[in-house]
Amino acid sequence: MSVEFPKAGERLRLLAVHAHPDDESSKGAATLAKYVAQGVDVLVVSCTGGERGDILNPKVDLGNRSIQDVRREEMANAARILGIGHYWLGFEDSGYPQGDPRPPLPVGSFADLPLEVVGQPLVDLVRQFRPHVLVTYDEKGGYPHPDHIRSHEVSMYALEQAARTDYAQSSLPAWAIAKTYYVHGFSYDRVSTLHQACCDVGIESPYADWLAGWDEDAKVSRITTRIPCSDYFEVRDAALLAHATQIDPDSAWFGVPLDIQKAIWPTEDYELARTRVGVIPGEDDLFAGLVGN
Repeated sequence: MSVEFPKAGERLRLLAVHAHPDDESSKGAATLAKYVAQGVDVLVVSCTGGERGDILNPKVDLGNRSIQDVRREEMANAARILGIGHYWLGFEDSGYPQGDPRPPLPVGSFADLPLEVVGQPLVDLVRQFRPHVLVTYDEKGGYPHPDHIRSHEVSMYALEQAARTDYAQSSLPAWAIAKTYYVHGFSYDRVSTLHQACCDVGIESPYADWLAGWDEDAKVSRITTRIPCSDYFEVRDAALLAHATQIDPDSAWFGVPLDIQKAIWPTEDYELARTRVGVIPGEDDLFAGLVGN
């Protein structure tokens, strides 16, 4: 299927697919805020409700509220701060089963259900929203949480099926997404560079233990696209803090001062994973190659 380039005066559209509420704020949030400020329609999908997530901030007391209700409220607050649209795909958090042997996934959870089942509503959403750009995780999910890996899988499924005119599970018109990116917010190069910057000015780095255990194969950079967005780091941090059950304001998330981040690594970084418009070396815009055609 051929790509429809944005017409003159048409608003650009970006769809970001994430596993849980808070992922949109910890992975590429400054990029989203920047594009919103530029007039782009940005829609974030949370595939699950995050209801099996632990409370990672010791300062939070749920009282008589459910974790599911609180995380929905947090997501609404973060969406308002970022200026994005938001959509719940509606599936149940799979949790993070650990142990040897690893226990099975909860029956009926996002990562347990067949790909065709969890993929169909995202196909419909793609055809309704008609994004020019899709952002999601790589095949490893960024880290091996089953919901992150499934978010990659469901994104790739929707990318392919939404463009097919013979996809029988949707009556909506087919739509071919022009460009798909994997977000790489925690690359070895970025983390090690910020770590060294802290050491150089005598600040305790929050990354020392993380770097010591980094897998050698994962040190290889796959980044193709760097988005300058340091003007929106404060917005990113405010959106992060909106997820109070997950983000401790005294944690490593905020261990590197903003002035160092802005000076040393003022971009958020992506890998161009699929393109229907060709490769543009050194691009600094997710919509490169689409505007002005």
